[in-house]
Amino acid sequence: MVGEGRGTVAQTDVPTDVPLGNAGREQDTIFAIASGAGRAAIAVMRISGSRSQASLAALCGRVPAQRQARLRRLRDSDGATLDRGMVLWMPGPDSYTGEDSAELYLHGGRAVLDGVADALVSLGLRPADPGEFTRRAFLNGRMDLIEAEAVHDLVASETAEQRRQALRQLDGALGALYRGWVDRLRAVLAHQEALIDFPEEDLPDDVEAGIGGELDALAGEIAIHLADDRRGERLREGLTFAIVGPPNVGKSSLINALAERDVAIVSPLPGTTRDTLETRLVLGGVPVTLVDTAGLREAADAIEAEGVRRARACAAEADLVVAVIEAGITDQIEAHANTRVLRIANKIDLGGSVPCGAIGLSALTGEGLGALRRHLAEEARALIENGGSPPLTRARHRAALEEAASVLAEARMADWPELRAESLRLALRALGRVTGEVATEEILDLIFGQFCIGK
Repeated sequence: MVGEGRGTVAQTDVPTDVPLGNAGREQDTIFAIASGAGRAAIAVMRISGSRSQASLAALCGRVPAQRQARLRRLRDSDGATLDRGMVLWMPGPDSYTGEDSAELYLHGGRAVLDGVADALVSLGLRPADPGEFTRRAFLNGRMDLIEAEAVHDLVASETAEQRRQALRQLDGALGALYRGWVDRLRAVLAHQEALIDFPEEDLPDDVEAGIGGELDALAGEIAIHLADDRRGERLREGLTFAIVGPPNVGKSSLINALAERDVAIVSPLPGTTRDTLETRLVLGGVPVTLVDTAGLREAADAIEAEGVRRARACAAEADLVVAVIEAGITDQIEAHANTRVLRIANKIDLGGSVPCGAIGLSALTGEGLGALRRHLAEEARALIENGGSPPLTRARHRAALEEAASVLAEARMADWPELRAESLRLALRALGRVTGEVATEEILDLIFGQFCIGK
């Protein structure tokens, strides 16, 4: 299971600035299905909280040795058999949540799961809220907020690249980077406080210069980290490639060929595509949404004009523009504001020439489609490569780091040491919001509310 086997975090490392508005509910013992929805051969029921061992004993009579799976017959309060399955007992704090926990490996029939759930409710347990298991792991110091978000990303990952990014974040690479900045900033603040509190003491002459140098170094590192072209966020959310071009150059045929299914209606009539049509692909291990758009021309009516407007808006916002023309006709290439443009010359089966720098293909016969897929995969990988450093993955992180960078700049320009110290404190709080050292109930509700119930 994700998070098992990690060393126990000392209680003093648990964030102290988190309001415990749900303190009553956090004392409950909770349960939920941790496996997928629907009928299955095996389903996993998770239990966490102080009553885990007692509820396990009530269900199966004899609790197995810790972390040793054993086959048990599960019964309700009337002694009726609910199922025969494997049970696992994991006392805290060395569990996913840091609490006493148990897992039941049941047959996946709806009647079995409902019967076990009813039995647990009768024992005083309650169904878990979305993300409550991981929320408790965070509150109990088993992981920081960045690692908790990585659990969600890992569960939601569609491709190998997304999985690798989530695992790297879960392993603590990103959190370690931010905590390193926090530690250095705390040292700078300590020196600044010393200059304020002991102005007449014989402090080393280089303390003031050291503060300025370290602030410049930290600001530079954060700026480099922010200037990543949103690669981590792009990989997490998926890329958008817009297919644009004049009417009847084969855009709809191209998206159908790439998707290997009928996404768009293909017709010889100009202006058939009036709105944007989307399909999801995996290219180079990266999730990509391909968008077919209306043909770019002077519109014949108001509806087509809106389609053209949407096509241009889509191209302006896309990560890559796939600009399609008809081979042999050179006056169709339209300039696009997007800096990444891949030019395609379609209908080479008709004998037209391919302009320099364009990829020739025939969406009708399939000639050149393999080369186009390779080019698209290369473009997708280039958009998410991060050069080895842990990437930013969420807008929440970016906003906090931008705030930290802003107040660090204010600290560097401050004329009064007291103003500089206050800016340093604000920078520390901004960085602390990323890792969860400083959090509010609203932030936690937003983050963990995205999780599935059993996580």
